[in-house]
Amino acid sequence: MTEEIIIAGFGGQGVLSMGQILCYGGVMQGKEVSWMPSYGPEMRGGTANCTAIISNQQISSPVLTEFDTAIVLNQPSLDKFEEAVKPGGLLIYEVNGMTRKPERTDISIFSIPAYDMSVKMNNTKVFNMIVIGGFLKVRPVIELENVIKGLEKVLPERYHHLIKLNEEAIHKGMDIVKEESAAV
Repeated sequence: MTEEIIIAGFGGQGVLSMGQILCYGGVMQGKEVSWMPSYGPEMRGGTANCTAIISNQQISSPVLTEFDTAIVLNQPSLDKFEEAVKPGGLLIYEVNGMTRKPERTDISIFSIPAYDMSVKMNNTKVFNMIVIGGFLKVRPVIELENVIKGLEKVLPERYHHLIKLNEEAIHKGMDIVKEESAAV
């Protein structure tokens, strides 16, 4: 099993943290992992993306041009990475701020209203964990307990009191992710 993932959105949405959490979770599960961030000098508000590879085998290169999964959180990321999903792959997109829906018919497409749910939870900082929950529901490449261990590694200790809230957010994401279309 090898899952090659691109996560993309605006800086400040937790894009890089999502990749780190998934990779740390993979390490906790005994997987081989690779995480490679890419972001502009703006950090907050500019575009950011990262690749995360989780595998049962050694990873030969972290540099990818095609992905098994794309998780896109804004329209520029959808425009840039929709075509980079391998046929038969998966695209998950955050519905807010999109001016168009994904158009491919040879991949599975899921939507997630993560921002709306984070507002309902009274904490928009859990937005990215809701998205992770949606991803794990569709592609359970890492067990939830290991994702939580990954979160403990990424989250500074002064925020560990928020781990329960983040776990709740993962479950909410699992509940609200919705299939738009399946690969033919």
